[in-house]
Amino acid sequence: MLTEMKDILSRCSDTLIEDALGVATVFTVLIAALYLPHFL
Repeated sequence: MLTEMKDILSRCSDTLIEDALGVATVFTVLIAALYLPHFL
């Protein structure tokens, strides 16, 4: 199983950082949208 994970990570390493950045951005926007009514 560990070797399969290494294989998958080595094949998609180009887009892995972009995907992680996208997920972080979506969560940041979600948290900001949830806290926005509190400040208005």
